[in-house]
Amino acid sequence: MKTPKSLEALVRDGLVDKVVRPLKSGKEAAVYVVLSEGEIRCAKVYKEANKRGFHKQALYQEGRKVRNSRQARAMEKNSRFGRKQQEEVWQNAEVEALYKLSAAGVRVPQPYNFVEGVLLMELVVDNQGAAAPRLNDLTLSKELAIEYHDLLIKEVVRMLCAGIVHGDLSEFNILIDSSGPVIIDLPQAVDAAANNNAPSMLERDVSNLAAYFGRFAPELLATNYGKEMWKVYESGNLRPDYLLTGNFKQNEKRADVNSVMREINDARDDAIRRKYEQTET
Repeated sequence: MKTPKSLEALVRDGLVDKVVRPLKSGKEAAVYVVLSEGEIRCAKVYKEANKRGFHKQALYQEGRKVRNSRQARAMEKNSRFGRKQQEEVWQNAEVEALYKLSAAGVRVPQPYNFVEGVLLMELVVDNQGAAAPRLNDLTLSKELAIEYHDLLIKEVVRMLCAGIVHGDLSEFNILIDSSGPVIIDLPQAVDAAANNNAPSMLERDVSNLAAYFGRFAPELLATNYGKEMWKVYESGNLRPDYLLTGNFKQNEKRADVNSVMREINDARDDAIRRKYEQTET
């Protein structure tokens, strides 16, 4: 096929030997199957901000690192330069997340290079070597739904242990290869420790999994892994092999405000009394 303009620089520089065919075009990027270093891979070309369908970037950008104060000021002012910097931060988020998660053993596509707004990475394939299908395109047995749900909960735990929350996880950004689920599309990934929205995003990711797999195995609809996972993470005890129960009950007991205020007043009175006794002596 004719080389798309967005990939011409990579072909010219020898990073891509040949563009084989388009793979898909989504709300954030267009993906092509390419030949690179003698291997079939894929090239993800990010769309410009005004051509994307994702409009809630602010929630995801909280806590993301910027290069310097000039970049941060420009982004705050939303100047032309600032918008360009926001794009750079947005795109780098997925690249950094892929490298970090791949190193942590999470099943994500292996990244190879990121040049000129194009991410070169592994092409996830099925048993026949064709591009792997999305989870949403499959019909599952009850047993397979439970198996995949269990595998993905463990992947979400590994991600959280690496300090990352996907932020937009659903059946639409999970591929199924010969070994099971592979998580994709991470430009909205957030830093679990630096983003105040991380707990709610984690719960939504996990709820999306329960809702989808619950179509095939209704008992999964009653699970509550998200809150349990976050509570263990906050305690500092979450590990990749941590065994979650899926049964988490929020503490509904209301605080005894009057009792707390009595303790505060007693402590204050004691402090005043001690200070008075010290001045008397």
